[in-house]
Amino acid sequence: MPRFQGAETGTGGGLAALTAYRWVVLAGLLLMLGANLPGHMTVDSVIQLFEGRNGVHLTFNPPIMAWLLGRFDDLVPGTGLYVTACAALLSASLLGLAALRPRTSWIGVVLTAGVLLTPQLVVYQAIVWKDVLFANLSVAGFLCVAFAVRDWTRPTARILPLATAVLLLAAAGLARQNGLICDLMAALALAWAARGGGWRSSALWGAGFFAVVLLTNHAIGLAVQPPGTTMASDTRKGVRVLEHYDIVGALAHDPKLRLDVVAKTQPAAAAQIRTRGVRVYSPQRVDTLQEDPGFPRALWDLPDDLAQAQWRDIVVHHTGAYLAHRFDVFRWMVAPPDIDRCLPYTTGVDGPPDMMAALDLPHGWEPQDTAMGNYVTWFIDTPLYSHIVYGAVALGVALILMLRRDPVDVVIAAMMLAGLGFAASFFLISVACDFRYLYFLDVAAMAGLLYLALDPPIASRRSA
Repeated sequence: MPRFQGAETGTGGGLAALTAYRWVVLAGLLLMLGANLPGHMTVDSVIQLFEGRNGVHLTFNPPIMAWLLGRFDDLVPGTGLYVTACAALLSASLLGLAALRPRTSWIGVVLTAGVLLTPQLVVYQAIVWKDVLFANLSVAGFLCVAFAVRDWTRPTARILPLATAVLLLAAAGLARQNGLICDLMAALALAWAARGGGWRSSALWGAGFFAVVLLTNHAIGLAVQPPGTTMASDTRKGVRVLEHYDIVGALAHDPKLRLDVVAKTQPAAAAQIRTRGVRVYSPQRVDTLQEDPGFPRALWDLPDDLAQAQWRDIVVHHTGAYLAHRFDVFRWMVAPPDIDRCLPYTTGVDGPPDMMAALDLPHGWEPQDTAMGNYVTWFIDTPLYSHIVYGAVALGVALILMLRRDPVDVVIAAMMLAGLGFAASFFLISVACDFRYLYFLDVAAMAGLLYLALDPPIASRRSA
């Protein structure tokens, strides 16, 4: 297996194109940082920075984001250093794409310049959200797996990239728990790389890598978990929110549905879900259930096992209503009829006033924040801001790479499939249509497209 260096001369490119590519990626990073630092923050971001600085856990979100913010805040107060490091990780991954191919085309250089000017990279990379962290960690993790596959015939050379991939993918899984799909796809790519040693070697590499990532994920999770809290309790709270949403949503889609499990012991709660719950339900987000101040108590006062049993009863015996609700929620996430209802972007700093005061964060929007917000609006109603488009790009890139089947191609194809699988998983777990939830799909598709464009299959055949 050849060891690609990314600097050989090929059709339409060569060392000059590679140098230009590196400068374009670096310029894109500097442009993003210059236009956005110290970063954009929403309520979630402010709370997580507060948690990280004070070593507390106030929400049921996985604490990895708060822990990282706290550690960077220890070095330089605020979010500027964190944003820089997180964005630099993605930029390093993009630079790594060229090192995976034997040549660099000018087509790839030009396309990279355009990609770096999309809102997903020039603005989103500066938003302090765990979705951005997850995307950057996952793409970097797959790139490390790709470097290990590139050097597969040199056992010592693949140790460091594999170890780094384990850490990156394990951390990513803590930011987004359905990121387990990325771990699985990376493991399958490794199994494919090891197929030359027979099916036992292939299975051992794939299963072993997957198991090590899971164990590392658990170890990191325990290390960053604040005292007095557990990962299990956080997960259960999140699942409970999903159960509430599905119960109310299924009933909203089928008014004849009977809440027999709850009604047997909590008839008043069942009546409130049927009336008050359905009235405030929206497929756009679970938060609307809070619009009736007294209603959430009807859900949270239910014993945990009772709520779980009612949810299971709906899934098993009222599957049509459950799927109708899930499809409606997923439709709003993937192709929202009105994207403005799905938090397509954010700029500036906003959060709980008491926490912002404690953190010494300025509230509001600087002129540069307003300018970046205006920039995003130029793209919102275009294909460049459509998850459907990026899903199609990811699928197309995966198909082309599986046909070309160069050593590293399967890893990048696996990343495309991971993005698609990650997006598909929200059919079962989505509780809001926020654009950021599928950010990984968009970034993975962009990275895959750049990988393909840097060394197009046509150029490869001509120079063969």
